Amino acid sequence: MRVLVVTAVPVERDAVTRAFGGPEECLALPGAELHRRGAFDVLAGGAGPAAAAAATAFALASGAPASGASASAPYALVVSAGIGGAFTPVTPLGSLIVADGIVAADLGAETADGFLPVTALGFGRDRFTPPPALVREVAAATGAAAGPVLTVSTVTGSAERAGALLAAHPGALAEAMEGFGVAEAAARADVPVLEVRAVSNAVGPRDRDAWRIGDALAALTDAFGKAAPVLEGWNSHEDLEG
Repeated sequence: MRVLVVTAVPVERDAVTRAFGGPEECLALPGAELHRRGAFDVLAGGAGPAAAAAATAFALASGAPASGASASAPYALVVSAGIGGAFTPVTPLGSLIVADGIVAADLGAETADGFLPVTALGFGRDRFTPPPALVREVAAATGAAAGPVLTVSTVTGSAERAGALLAAHPGALAEAMEGFGVAEAAARADVPVLEVRAVSNAVGPRDRDAWRIGDALAALTDAFGKAAPVLEGWNSHEDLEG
């Protein structure tokens, strides 16, 4: 069984692949490229939920193609991974977050009474829940905090917007742009999903001078190095839903 990891951009993809040993293979997909090391296929699918969903769907439809010494095998797990912004002091710059909920925070409608999520409109869903035991094991292996990660199509740039998101989603630890799209594609293929984020900045007023992208990328590499045995062996457990 194989693990598919989907990032937004190549620098995140490369941070993940550096965590794995062995030679790297590159496999072409429609509009993208898989970077394969061992049991892991890593794909830079593009920024935002739509690009992430499309890239994930193409990769899942490919069925983990065989190439070189690697045999074809179905994907057992999809992981949305990359850097992101954090809401709380519990998750400082350079720290790690594993999502126990992947939430579409701005999918819905604005009304005179405020924002309504897509579920309140009677459509679809706005949250995916990764296997709880897997979340616990990855968090324990990496030292990550576990909590909801919000997917947004527009990165937050003000204290007012950050406050509104937290009011709507109490306990949220971070925001990023791809998790829900990856989860939507994985769910349609009946493959479990996980989201791992390394904190590069605080959610709120944009201050690029305060961002620590290099530190976050290094933390992402370290996280996947520590989590690799858990991710490869996760489907041997019988209690992942508990």
